[in-house]
Amino acid sequence: MKYLALIYLSFTALISPILADAPLTLSFEGEKIGQWRGYKQHVFQCDGCTAWVVEPKVALPGNPWSWSMEFPDAFADRCAAPQLLEAGFYHVHIVVGNTFGCPDAVKHFHAFHELLMTKGFAKKAALIGLSRGGLYAYRFASEYPDRVAVIYGDAAVCDFKSWPGGKGKGKGSKGDWQSLIKHYGFKDEAEALAYKGNPIDTLAPLAKAKIALINVVGDADTTVPAEENAVIVEQRYKALGGVCELIHKPGVNHHPHGLDDPKPVLKFIIEHATSR
Repeated sequence: MKYLALIYLSFTALISPILADAPLTLSFEGEKIGQWRGYKQHVFQCDGCTAWVVEPKVALPGNPWSWSMEFPDAFADRCAAPQLLEAGFYHVHIVVGNTFGCPDAVKHFHAFHELLMTKGFAKKAALIGLSRGGLYAYRFASEYPDRVAVIYGDAAVCDFKSWPGGKGKGKGSKGDWQSLIKHYGFKDEAEALAYKGNPIDTLAPLAKAKIALINVVGDADTTVPAEENAVIVEQRYKALGGVCELIHKPGVNHHPHGLDDPKPVLKFIIEHATSR
């Protein structure tokens, strides 16, 4: 069985580029068909988690896709998800719960990506990380940089010492901080604070893979202070030679996410996710 599995994975890796240039006829075991903002939605189980895939009316060549890492229904219109569907992207999500991009969550993300590769999706996804979803997006990308084309972070957590730890200017969240320590398997707070796997620490693999980054921040964010998160990412990523844009919203706190007009984000994602 082990060798059959290896043969299967090798075969799907070989044909994925071929499938990605063909129109997709999607179906998933045990799926339920529904609607998401007027588009066909497949809801199914993947690696023990509820997952879903939304189809565009007409897919772009190569079958590009956006992946909402967390809070897929929050401020969606302001964060370009429906607009990406309209442009021809598939849009997906897998529910891993409030797990802060911990190792177990990344394993679920990997299994989900593997499944989508067997269906003919483009190998490299456009990740959308709202708030703590930034941990999910950047952590997955640092583990699997060859599977990501672009990351869009919105008020994104890029250092869990900032949130939920509250060890800087932000107010933090004591309950979430204790939960994060548990999910990551740290023995205590000191071990968590010494951790070097936060997004701000793991940008080199992303830059090497030429992953494009765009972050939107509120300059008055007291929950996820921009200067402790996306601003550090921008400084360090550009120093590594990476493509990184940062859009500031003067006077805006953590909410609302997104932009009144998300066209700059939409344009950035389409440009970088369809040219890979």
